[in-house]
Amino acid sequence: MRTSTAGNLIRAKGFTLIELCVVLFLIGLFSALLIPRLDRFGQGELDASARRLRGTIRFIFNEAALTGREHRLTYDLERGTYRATILRPGGELVELQGPGREARLPAGVRFQDLTLRGRGTFSTGEITMRVHPTGWLEETVIHLQDESGAQRTLRLAPLSGIADIYQGYKVF
Repeated sequence: MRTSTAGNLIRAKGFTLIELCVVLFLIGLFSALLIPRLDRFGQGELDASARRLRGTIRFIFNEAALTGREHRLTYDLERGTYRATILRPGGELVELQGPGREARLPAGVRFQDLTLRGRGTFSTGEITMRVHPTGWLEETVIHLQDESGAQRTLRLAPLSGIADIYQGYKVF
């Protein structure tokens, strides 16, 4: 209870101006941080697909270097799958297990196209990328797209096996 300047008791209820300003500031701050993220909310599957594919490529690159055998990654652009194989002595291709086993892109995510330097750009069919045991893979650019039209570009560096992920459709 406070006393007014006239000497009467005042029952103070409600918020002070400072409290209202603090609450409005916090709402504004949270909105500024959250609203830009809402735009990308539906792109979680697209980003996860790009990261999973990048991890598979890195795994195959490392396996080729460790085993001294050529590995291959085959993309089925129409089915939205990819799988890794190893080239055995005698020319037999054997499917890898673990991270290299066949994987499917989630519903709503698809391969838009795939470019292999020196071989061209493909938007249909099965395309095989070779990973040599000498620490080299074919320079590859992969474009993924989700049902909202959002796109991601993966660019594979030939000597390091590192796949960089870019937002949008990038041409290199």
